[in-house]
Amino acid sequence: MILERFYPDVYLDSAYEVDYEGLYKQGYRGVIFDVDNTLVPHGAPADERSIALFERLRSIGYESMLLSNNKEPRVKMFNDKVHSRYIFKANKPSPVNYRRAMEEMGTTPETTIFIGDQLFTDVWGAKKAGIKTYLVKPIHPKEEIQIVLKRYLEKIVLFFYERKDKA
Repeated sequence: MILERFYPDVYLDSAYEVDYEGLYKQGYRGVIFDVDNTLVPHGAPADERSIALFERLRSIGYESMLLSNNKEPRVKMFNDKVHSRYIFKANKPSPVNYRRAMEEMGTTPETTIFIGDQLFTDVWGAKKAGIKTYLVKPIHPKEEIQIVLKRYLEKIVLFFYERKDKA
């Protein structure tokens, strides 16, 4: 079915419940994150929870990268507290900057995971780059109108995705 190109590999409530230690034992070494509504509400600075997550990832041994379609001031403001690498204006779902992120981290599609909150940008782009994808529920319901419209389409895709899992 055509919708399967948008299906995440894993669908969770939050980026904060991923088993990063377990994935590291499986050979994963790089994590690429979307920022807004994946790690913090849209436009919010890094909070204690996100800062602790990046410290935890470093202690496990991960390389990390923020991959955002936002402009640099937004991404840099978040990154100033978490101290990762970042690519802004990433043009997701184009796979180009997913590949650049892996190159900068020294990882491959087989050793990288991507975590984001949108199917048609985050997940689709990562899938096109061959990366294992984690879709998480948006942290905050208040979003820009173009995202609100995409969420209606995402509900249709997720309906079929969840039916597939029950079959």
